[in-house]
Amino acid sequence: MELASIINQYYDAFMIKYADTALHGHLKAMNAIRSCRTPDSGELYVYCPDCKHAEWRPLSCGHRSCPKCQNHEASQWIDRQQAKLLPVQYFLATFTLPYQLRSLTRHYQKTVFSIFFLCVASTLKDFGLNPKNLGAEIGMTMVLHTHNRRLDFHPHIHVVVPGGGVDKRRRQWKKKKGKFLFKHDVMAKVFRARFLAALNEAGLSIPERVPKEWVVDCAHVGKGITALKYLSRYLYRGVISEKNIISNQNGQVTFKYIESKTGNTRYRTLKGEDFLHLIMQHVLPKGFRRVRDYGFLHSNAKKLLFLVQLILHVVIKGTELRPRPVFRCPCCKSPMVILGFRQAIWGSG
Repeated sequence: MELASIINQYYDAFMIKYADTALHGHLKAMNAIRSCRTPDSGELYVYCPDCKHAEWRPLSCGHRSCPKCQNHEASQWIDRQQAKLLPVQYFLATFTLPYQLRSLTRHYQKTVFSIFFLCVASTLKDFGLNPKNLGAEIGMTMVLHTHNRRLDFHPHIHVVVPGGGVDKRRRQWKKKKGKFLFKHDVMAKVFRARFLAALNEAGLSIPERVPKEWVVDCAHVGKGITALKYLSRYLYRGVISEKNIISNQNGQVTFKYIESKTGNTRYRTLKGEDFLHLIMQHVLPKGFRRVRDYGFLHSNAKKLLFLVQLILHVVIKGTELRPRPVFRCPCCKSPMVILGFRQAIWGSG
């Protein structure tokens, strides 16, 4: 069931109910998704050299919240991350904001999410530098998720951490021993203190009854590629797969999800306009990066990562980007050549 058709059906109802609270980014996302792969997104004129067939093909919208787009970008991200993998054990740390801070986060997304990244990074970095833990600078790949399985607003950051770090003073690699990274309850206390201090510094008022105990989980995930593939699912294609939207009738939309604790399939039914609001609240502010690398995995630390790979005897392969899929001729299945482009009549504005 296509999200675009649901947007077309319930757009007016959504505007009546949520026009006062909907952000410009929400409306832009809906307009992009509803025009995806239609002439409203522009068209390419493609030609088959083998059988001479030619036709106009509509373009994708390219919006990172569209469930039909960005598959190629997600694949390229996995390729880049896979080129950074090391022959060490990996850990997945998850930092979650408590319920009491979610309203503040929703209203000041860019500021709070930036603070979120900063405090998670500094907490993990300092724990790695502590001689009692590792005594070295670690590398991290962070991905911001804003939803839980039910698609409620539930901001949390997943961090993939290789089990080791660089001691720059001694110029050596230190391996993290065992299947345990750092004490998650101590990390939670440090993270809480830094996050609340940063909110105060930014001039944001902290809600009352913020809990004293916050949730930080840390799990051993083996070689790391499994965790990276899991995180890539929601990087560029929105928070819901269209195959999980199972019903749209009588003004209500039903989608399915897997319950995290039991693994059972559950169903949630909402009015069409409420379903759109549920989806659109996860659209990030324009230009905000959902995924970030730190330490020796940062893009500015390529030389340091190269040295680590040499020390660990990593076979360094070429990092050629995989090519974009080509248009196939509907008649003979041969690759087609792009000859022209025309923009949507209403323009790009």
